Amino acid sequence: MNYVTLVEETRAGLLENVHLGMIGGVNDQLETVYHAGNQDHYTYYRSAAKPIQALPVFLSNIVAKYGLTREEAALFTASHRGETYHVKALESMLSKLPVREEELFCPPSYPLNVKPREEMLWNHKEKRRLFHNCSGKHMGFVTVCRELGYPVEGYWEADHPLQQQILIILSTLSEVPVSEIKIGTDGCGVPVFAIPLKNMAITYLKLACPDTIKDPLLQKAVKEMISVMNEHPMMVASEKFICSVLLQDPNVVAKGGAQGVYCFGLKKERLGFALKVLNGSEEVWPNIVASILEQINYDNKETIARIRELKPSIVRNDAGVEAGAVKETFSLIKSQEMTEKRAL
Repeated sequence: MNYVTLVEETRAGLLENVHLGMIGGVNDQLETVYHAGNQDHYTYYRSAAKPIQALPVFLSNIVAKYGLTREEAALFTASHRGETYHVKALESMLSKLPVREEELFCPPSYPLNVKPREEMLWNHKEKRRLFHNCSGKHMGFVTVCRELGYPVEGYWEADHPLQQQILIILSTLSEVPVSEIKIGTDGCGVPVFAIPLKNMAITYLKLACPDTIKDPLLQKAVKEMISVMNEHPMMVASEKFICSVLLQDPNVVAKGGAQGVYCFGLKKERLGFALKVLNGSEEVWPNIVASILEQINYDNKETIARIRELKPSIVRNDAGVEAGAVKETFSLIKSQEMTEKRAL
């Protein structure tokens, strides 16, 4: 495994923590243009797959047929945090869609965000499947099954027709043959897919640049889905989370997943990136993504500044006193540099 040090954390000048990983970046010719570490490392998408898993909804007429708002539709792609506005929209969706909460395979949970979770505990509210961060995705799964005549029972199994449809969509977007996609089980119980990091970057390049997708129906569905995500970024995560901050920039398509996986695409620059933090940390995503954008000279400095605010380079203790630092230590290797290294 070929990896690099992405971020170092120090306290009083002493190295306290190291985050190792790898990064892949591709252009609209599906060629590697940037990398750090092994871009061929097989990586599970985890929740970075949610936009791909939502595409069967957007390939159908579900949003219009059931009168969903665009804000509600964004929840099909989301890792929602259980804020009041998330729960309100999810309950509205339940009232419109041919779905019962008990049909959702994701387990009953409390919200991910601290404030709504504590409020529910304080008020002695029980866990609900609706509060699970994947509930929007699962509502999409059940609804698609009913629309396409698939059995709802077992929709979470890898050999179910819906999961096979998603597998084919993923293969199309990633340029990885179905036979080479590795399948595991995700936290919410549905199949999770692993492919080379470079190909994960390719999927997000195509999400950002749908004109690179040959299938016109899939291209149209991607355009609709991404516009919904950019219009309603808070539904995809919530305030002060990197996905929502990035999606506020209409030029960016982005989604993270558990265990340190992050993917994003840039529309104008026609680039796709995927990264994996090997210790599974999500805390350093803002540092890594901001550094990538700085290294490629991304012109929206406001977006970079907003990301930097999420994880400042100065570490402060509980009293607000400076105690240490967070520093990105990787340099993206450009494709020309890669060619020169191979020639040596």
